[in-house]
Order: sequence, then structure tokens, then C-alpha cells
Amino acid sequence: MVARRRLGRRFGWLWAAYAVSTFGTRLAFDAFALIAILVLHAGPAEVSVLAAAGLAVGAVVAVPLGPWVEFRRKRPVMVAMDLTRFVALMSVPAAYALGLLGFVQLLVVSVVVGAADIAFNAAGGAYLKSIVRPEDLVVASGRFESTNWTATVLGPPLGTAAIGLFGPVLTVVTDAVSYLLSAAGIRAIGGHEPHPVSAGTKEVRLRFGGLVEGWRYILAHPALRPLFLNTVLVSGLIMATSPLLAVLMLGDLGFAPWQYGLAFGLPCVGGILGSRLAPRLVARFGRHRVMLTAGTLRACWSLGPAFVRPGVSGLVLVIVVEFGLIACMGVFNPVFAAYRLDRTATDRVARTLSAWSVTSKATVAVMTGLWGLLAGITGPRVSIAVAGLLMLLTPFLLPRHDHTPHHERDLARSPT
Repeated sequence: MVARRRLGRRFGWLWAAYAVSTFGTRLAFDAFALIAILVLHAGPAEVSVLAAAGLAVGAVVAVPLGPWVEFRRKRPVMVAMDLTRFVALMSVPAAYALGLLGFVQLLVVSVVVGAADIAFNAAGGAYLKSIVRPEDLVVASGRFESTNWTATVLGPPLGTAAIGLFGPVLTVVTDAVSYLLSAAGIRAIGGHEPHPVSAGTKEVRLRFGGLVEGWRYILAHPALRPLFLNTVLVSGLIMATSPLLAVLMLGDLGFAPWQYGLAFGLPCVGGILGSRLAPRLVARFGRHRVMLTAGTLRACWSLGPAFVRPGVSGLVLVIVVEFGLIACMGVFNPVFAAYRLDRTATDRVARTLSAWSVTSKATVAVMTGLWGLLAGITGPRVSIAVAGLLMLLTPFLLPRHDHTPHHERDLARSPT
């Protein structure tokens, strides 16, 4: 079967490290927003600023990191970024225990974690491509995606319940420890990883201009360019409304934290199903058709949360809408991730992924700030509706033609 391919010991350890850190992060689902709302009594504008500023400054800080990662062994970079996130996150419970936690510290930690995320993902993508065969990239990406949604099913309900029982910073501690365990798992991979290139003039030049090369490579590529525009805009629209939906549900409509966590945890079963189906759908229908169909269907759900009401009916509406959106994302994401790695030259992976991630995070930051301002004028519900309407336009940015050579299409569709 496609999904049962053996991908080797190194992939196993990488997958395990990803699983533990992802589960920790999902336990801390919207932890900073919840701390800002419940502890610092922040309003929708402040919560949006927290989400936007952390992403924006984190993306700027990460600009020189992508080219730097390209010329470093990838596993040490991943370990270093895990340890950086551990130290940054542990500063939050320490400040809370001392009565010193403030809005500014949450912003600073968001910046550090955001920059480390970009560097880690760039290194991780390059390392994954080096240890997995091209024909196995959809399977490998599907396993990561399935793990992500499994953790999201369990994490938010448990995390928000823990916040209700033990206080708002316990899940931040858990998230920090998960990065420490991830670093240990990556070190356990062992073996020798050759240095990509020797340090010198080329490295110095690319450290400052590398992301420009990454953006140039993406925008010149006939298949990557529309996917880049589509995924950046979709991420921006989804994430810009996330803090507004938290304010709407937890503030205006009076949902309890555990109900909020359930509303976004339970639908992630759809992500598990979608990611499990993705390799089989690719084997049957081809990568491009699956990407186009799933990418179109995921745009049809985001208008729904604008109509949420108090009580059980409102909770059910959010769960149904999120299930549909996440199921489509569960299919789309691993196919897209594998395609992006496959179509990117090996010596450009880190720079390309960094440029992609920096753009995505900066776009999310800008759109989150704009939607926060819009919510301050019109209210969260109208702002969510505007994002949902814009989401309906995003399928027009998907690539309409398959640029994969015929022999590679046959390889990607191979069931063995």
C-alpha cells in the first residue's frame, strides 16, 4: 500500500521529533491569545497586534537565516532552533510566577519563536528532501500532515481544559519542553551529515541576497508562482480571522475555553482523514488534479463562522465548517508540500522555503493587523465575513496546467 512504505530510520526519528513538538504546540493552541485575553484583559485590537507583530518582526529577523541555513548542516540548525524556542517560551511562565508578565514580553517571545520556526522549517525541508526519495515525498509529507492533525484533535481540548484547571501558562511550559524533546530526537538520528559547501565569499554574498534569489526562483517558476500566491493569501485570510474568532466566541458569545478548544480540536479528525487519503488520491488521479480540486474546495468554508450564534447550534456550526475546511487542507497540504520540494532545486531548498515562509508570515502579520483594525470599526463578525468572501476568489490563483514532465507524473502516481 502507498501509505505503508518504509522510509528508513532517519525519517523515523525526524518524524518522532516532529510529532512531540507538534503535540506540545497544539496543547498550547492560541496560548498567547488566551493569556492576553484572560490575564492581561486585552481586546480584539491588542490580540490582533500580538499575532501580527510577532509574525512580522519574526519574519524580518529570519530574512538572513534562510541563506545562512543553506550553507550549514541541517540537523545542528534544527537542534539550535529547538533550544532557542525552549528558552524563549520558558521565560513566559517564569515571568508569570514572578508577577512580571506583560504584553511586551509576549510580543518579544512571539518574535523569537517566529524567527526560529522559519529557520527550523527551512532546514527541516532541506533535510527531508535529502533522506527521502522523490517518489516518497507525498507519503512522507502525508505522515507529517496526519501527525499535525492528530495532535490538533487532542491538543486544543486538553490544553484549554488544562488552562481552566491549572492556569494559563501550563501549556506554554509543555510547549517549551516539547521542543527540548524534539532536539533530543533530532540528535538521536545520528550518522554523518556532510557540510553543504565550505564557508567563503559565496556564503557571505548569499547571506544578504539569498532570499532575493529565493523569491526570484519562485516567481520565475511557472508552477511554483501561482501556488505561492495562492497559499500565502489563503494562510493570511485564515490566520487573520483566528484572533477575531477567539474574541467573538470567548468574549461576545460567552463560550467557555474548553468549548473553544473543542470547536477547533474535534474537526481536525478531517485533517487526519484527508492526509491519510492524499497519497491514495494522488496514485489514482494524479498530483495536479488532486491539488487543484482540494485547493478549490478548501476555499468554500471560511464564510461560515460569520454566522455563529451562542449555544449548542453555534458550536455545531463552527465544528462542521472547520471540519470541511480542515479535511480539504489535509488533502491539499501534503500534496502541495511534496510538489514544492520536488520542483525546487536541491541547492535552493532552504532559500526557497525561507522566502516562502517569510512572505507567508509577513502577509499573515499585515492581514492580521488590517483585520484587527477592521474589527475595531465593524466588529469581529463583519470582518470574518469579509475574509470569507475574499477566500472564495483564491482558487483562481491555483495553477491550471500541470507542468510536471510525463515520466515524473507516472512516478508520482506509482502505487509501489
